[in-house]
Amino acid sequence: MQTYSYVLKPADPPRLGLIVLQTDERIEPDFRRLLPVGTDLFVSRVPSGLDVTPETLQAMHDHIPASAALLPQVKPFDVVGYGCTSGSAQIGPANVARQVRAGTAAQAVTEPVSALVAACRALGVNRVAFLSPYVEAVSDRLREVLAGQGVTSPVFGTFAEAEEAKVSRIDPISTRAAALNLLAQGGVDALFLSCTNLDTLDIITGLEADSGLPVLSSNLVLAWHMARLAGVGQGQCLADTRLGRTCP
Repeated sequence: MQTYSYVLKPADPPRLGLIVLQTDERIEPDFRRLLPVGTDLFVSRVPSGLDVTPETLQAMHDHIPASAALLPQVKPFDVVGYGCTSGSAQIGPANVARQVRAGTAAQAVTEPVSALVAACRALGVNRVAFLSPYVEAVSDRLREVLAGQGVTSPVFGTFAEAEEAKVSRIDPISTRAAALNLLAQGGVDALFLSCTNLDTLDIITGLEADSGLPVLSSNLVLAWHMARLAGVGQGQCLADTRLGRTCP
């Protein structure tokens, strides 16, 4: 047998972890497009209900530590993100962070609610037109939590869908039409497209051009906030959006 010596690689790139809902089909391909090249992204899944209700969202709370523990434990993460907008509102951002850290070591933890609040503050936004795919009972909780952080949603619309599997299959054409209808009502500083499982990435630039307002989505703000917290991007992350100008 021949034994070989080796050298260790130089400093690792930023290390990001992402906890994704079992039913989510959108966030992973979006993140591969959004995060700066060279970022190490590791993904785990958390059990989630087929229907989206306050009860199924709250049920994820107890599963988060085990899902976080399935991420590679070789060294601490710079940032771990929990990829559920409505779940973050239902469970509470502080509780999400506590549960993630119960399963893995992370210098920072974020989720779409905290990420949206940070993005709105970076852009000077506090009144958003809010488009949700979910039934009103789920959306109301999210709007309440955001309002408590100074982000109100005087204009609100929903597809009133309760089945998660259908959300990822909502055609962006429908999302764009609904978004433009909401924006036509006026009185807002930006548009927010809620849900990590909603296909929105390719319509954001066009909506911004048509409306003259920032357009934010759950995946966009979460990827931006994780990159910002990890100190990566150097002004290049999400460069095709208004939010890109606020990167580190």
